[in-house]
This record gives sequence, structure tokens and C-alpha cells, in this order.
Amino acid sequence: MSELLAKDKEVVVPGQVLAKGMDYIPGQGTYRLKDDVLANRLGMVSVEGKVLKTTPLAGRYIPRKDDVIIGRVDDILMSGWRLEINSPYSAVLPLKDASFDFIAKGADLTKYFKLDDFVVIKITQVTSQNLVDVTAKGQGLRKLRGGRVIKVNPQKVPRIIGKKGSMVSMLKKATDCKVIVGQNGFVWIEGAPEMEVIIVRALRKIEEESHQSGLTDRLKGFLEKETGKKIEDAPENNDQKVN
Repeated sequence: MSELLAKDKEVVVPGQVLAKGMDYIPGQGTYRLKDDVLANRLGMVSVEGKVLKTTPLAGRYIPRKDDVIIGRVDDILMSGWRLEINSPYSAVLPLKDASFDFIAKGADLTKYFKLDDFVVIKITQVTSQNLVDVTAKGQGLRKLRGGRVIKVNPQKVPRIIGKKGSMVSMLKKATDCKVIVGQNGFVWIEGAPEMEVIIVRALRKIEEESHQSGLTDRLKGFLEKETGKKIEDAPENNDQKVN
């Protein structure tokens, strides 16, 4: 007889039995041992029909093709730029993918990107040796000017963005700040300094409480109290925009 022992969004530890019986299927972050499905890491359970998964509560970003991320230039090469992307692996932005302009070999590359510049980029390739290639050519991809960049847990990025961009939309509306959330856990914020601080505090709140139900309502109350502004419910179809 099959039995589900863990609840959706419950925090579990490695080796904890999530379900008994063959009716339940181990997904990412879980494994089967005889008739049981167990967690293989500290994380939050996701129950999707009969499939059980866990999302890690901590950890660095693992690059994936087509992810839009934020990188920091930490080296200038002959052939482009090396970027730190909050991952065990760095990324390379080749000359051909840095600009729609033609960049001649031997050109002063600091005219385009200098050390410590932050850039919104898209991953074009991750090789089997974990070499990461990125591009800055595309809609919304660009060097970031002004504002501040903070680091959040990459595993909490989906919660920060919210369903169809609803959470990040609420942050923007409440503070009139521009916000870009990179899939790698770098978040760019630009607005009035006091509002930037409120967003940073809101992001920390999301990180700490992401596994608890009712987070959207609590965040809404927090933002209304901090900004003194009444917040209408975020529209369901407001996807995150790179702006």
C-alpha cells in the first residue's frame, strides 16, 4: 500500500522517507530505496501528482543554456571578457557576442566592458567540461549602469520572481524601482536609495520565508507598511521584464 509521508513545501533532510510504495515516482533531488522514495539533500518537497522532487535550500548556481543571468567582469582577455556568475564556473563573453558593432582584434576592450562592470547576458552554451559561453546581444541584454547588485540564493530565484512575474512586479510597483533578477542569483536594483533598501530587505524576507505558505500576503503587508503605499494585487500575467 502506497503512502505519502511528506507534505508539499515541507522542508526535509537527506535520507528522510518521503513516500512508501511504488505508486510514487522519485524526481530531481530524490531516489528510490526498495519500496521507499527518499530525499537526497536538504530541501523543500514538491509534490507534482505522483512525482516527488526536492529543491535545495542553499547552493551555488549551476549554469543552463538559455538562462538570462547577470555577470560581473573579472578579467579582460584577448578574445573577450571573463565573468563571475555566482557559480563554480566562470563564463566567457566572446568579442563576436559582446556587441552588434564590429570589434577589431587589438581594440581597447574597456570601451565596451571594464573590470567590475555588471552585464545582463544570456547563456548560449555549456559544454561537457562546464565551459560557459554567453552573449550580450539580444533584447534586454546590456551593461548595467547605476543602481546596485546584490546576491541572493539562486534556489530562491523562482520564488522571488513569482508566478508569471507577480512577485517581482509587486516589488517594482511598490517602490518605483527597476529590478532585474538574474537566474544565477544576482539582482540589480535601481531607484531612490531608500526604496532600494526596502527591496533588499524584501528580498531577504522572501529568502527566509520562501518555504512558508502565505508569503505573498506577508510581503504585500511589509511593502505597504514600509512604503506607505497601497498595493493592488499583482496581475497574474505580468511576466518579468528586463528593464
